[in-house]
Amino acid sequence: MDATSSGLATAALAIAVVVLVVVVVLLWRHVSELERRLASLTSAGDGRSLESTLHATLDKVAALSTGVDQLRSRATVMEAVQRRAIQRSGLVRYNPFEDTGGNQSFAVALLDDHGDGVVVSSLHARQNTRVYAKAISGGRSEAALSDEEAEALRMAMAQDIPGARS
Repeated sequence: MDATSSGLATAALAIAVVVLVVVVVLLWRHVSELERRLASLTSAGDGRSLESTLHATLDKVAALSTGVDQLRSRATVMEAVQRRAIQRSGLVRYNPFEDTGGNQSFAVALLDDHGDGVVVSSLHARQNTRVYAKAISGGRSEAALSDEEAEALRMAMAQDIPGARS
């Protein structure tokens, strides 16, 4: 080998070494960036690992799910109780006697979701007031109703109650 070819070989090797050093530096920077990104993913802001953060989040989701189930159960109970509460009412005021004024007498129907309840009547006269109550089941009375009581019951049954089943 002569001096020129040995110098060319040395120059080629020197260029290859420089290129390899540049590639190593670029790879080192790339690996450093990847390590930094990995560290940010696997560590929460409070210093916990991603795994512990995920476990804490799953525990919270499980607790929320249990809470939702409890609320659903309570809502079911409350809906059943609410159906038995007074939801429909009808009121008729009237004057049954010519010697009294002011429509002091009345009939009021108080019913639940199923149309069960009571019709209460009050007849007001100059000397006394009489009060009557008649049971209502499914929107009907077993006892005879006066015209005013029947009207109060009709008014109550005609009410459109959102979510009512009757």
